[in-house]
Amino acid sequence: MNERQIEIQEKCIAFAVRIDKLRRFLNKEHHEYNKADQVDRCASSIGANYSEAVCAESEADYIHKLGVAQKEANETIYWLKVIYRCGYIDENLYESLIGDAEELIRIITSIILSLKKRHQT
Repeated sequence: MNERQIEIQEKCIAFAVRIDKLRRFLNKEHHEYNKADQVDRCASSIGANYSEAVCAESEADYIHKLGVAQKEANETIYWLKVIYRCGYIDENLYESLIGDAEELIRIITSIILSLKKRHQT
């Protein structure tokens, strides 16, 4: 892995850790397990799929796995919206987590678009 890939992977890990803390909070304080587990699964999957992409067998495989990571990040945002609208977290935490998820989406999307653009020229 190059330095940029390590940086992105670290961002994915840091986000997954934040979401794990959210899951534990939701379990303990609100006895909410379903939504907590859903958001934890998809948030953890962002980094897992990114890590798979880094070791992809081809550029097409790389793009595909990044696309899966992108979808998982979008699903994470969905579950964060549900959790927030249910009243389980305050606006500050919600905005912070959404900001992190959107940053990961921007990074992943940028990589995908750059690779696809390179093939169009």
